[in-house]
Amino acid sequence: MEELCKLAGRCGGCFYQKETHEEELKLKEELVKKLLSESYGEDFLFEGILESPLVDGYRNKMEYSFGDDRKDGPLTLGLHQKKSFYNVIDVDCCKIVHEDFNVIVHAAGDYFRNLGLTYVNKHTHVGYLRYLIIRRAVNTGDILVDIVTSSQSPYAGLKDEPAETLSEDDILKGFTGRIAGLPLEGTIRGILHTVNDTLSDAVRDDGTKVLYGTDFIEEELLGLRFKISPFSFFQTNSKSAEVLYEKAREYVSSSLSMDTTVYDLYTGTGTIAQMIAPAVKKVVGIEIIPEAVEAAKVNAERNGLSNCEFIAGDVLTELDRVQDKPDVIILDPPRDGVNPKALRKIIDYAVDTIVYISCKPESLARDIMPLKFSGYRLVKACAVNQFPRTRHVECVCLFSKK
Repeated sequence: MEELCKLAGRCGGCFYQKETHEEELKLKEELVKKLLSESYGEDFLFEGILESPLVDGYRNKMEYSFGDDRKDGPLTLGLHQKKSFYNVIDVDCCKIVHEDFNVIVHAAGDYFRNLGLTYVNKHTHVGYLRYLIIRRAVNTGDILVDIVTSSQSPYAGLKDEPAETLSEDDILKGFTGRIAGLPLEGTIRGILHTVNDTLSDAVRDDGTKVLYGTDFIEEELLGLRFKISPFSFFQTNSKSAEVLYEKAREYVSSSLSMDTTVYDLYTGTGTIAQMIAPAVKKVVGIEIIPEAVEAAKVNAERNGLSNCEFIAGDVLTELDRVQDKPDVIILDPPRDGVNPKALRKIIDYAVDTIVYISCKPESLARDIMPLKFSGYRLVKACAVNQFPRTRHVECVCLFSKK
């Protein structure tokens, strides 16, 4: 079978390059069912795997790294080479993003290469360029671009400084003009500059300013509109997220009434909370990223919802402060799953219904054990192919105390 991408074998992004989509679905379905059965047993309904409406061009966010693909090689902008922590290969032909991503990353790479700027060295931590973040809303076509650098001089780390240098402001103005003038299918809503001086290889916001337009884009899901900022959590596959959330709403629907209070833990920008809010008395969403919580509040107001309360903080500590007690709990934790101490507090509420959404079935399988031993029955579950071509898969589980 012909390989999907010309970078197959080098890029560490996609895993299923040679398998057919049907083979990928089968393998992921078997993986999820096996993990759930091993941790819980066979006494539950497994509903198989739900397919993503888009297999290619589905991702709405990418974080590209600056680096080189060999020691002292030319500047690259893309993704880490397979099984390499250091080498970064140019990726301007990716199949799982819209072509607008490829156009932008190609233009940005050329722009900074021509200026002869440096990237932050992982050993010395000296350099200027770090990441390029692109978000593109699938349903609205809104695009947000964020260039992430250190606070050092743009020429930090160069052995020989160029005879003529530009100020950082002029460099960023040139970058803005280059990106804003690209012929794209979508619309550039904002171009940002974020400073990030953390020593770890991770994007952190130490200060962001708007170079052009706004600092957010908007996306539409299931009839609701959501404001998305550069660092707030939002499902990376919008079309499949609609499938995922419909399934979660289906699982929880029989437990909801206008007297019900729901906890939506790890709420992100409040997507799930707002989708069930019209059917309940109140939804309390807790999220550790303050920026995402502010976006959730704005989103709820825009969508005409007055019964959503969003709290910024760690689920572990904020559960001790919430006044309203839950009747139903929805969990959508990060890849590592629920903090064991937080899970103990969640179990102690003894609600009849828990819906657990997981982007890492291995973490879910671990968290199932304390739920099972505390009297929760796994009623049914399904997998969702939220991340086609990659090894990752989403899972939705319905637990009942009855």
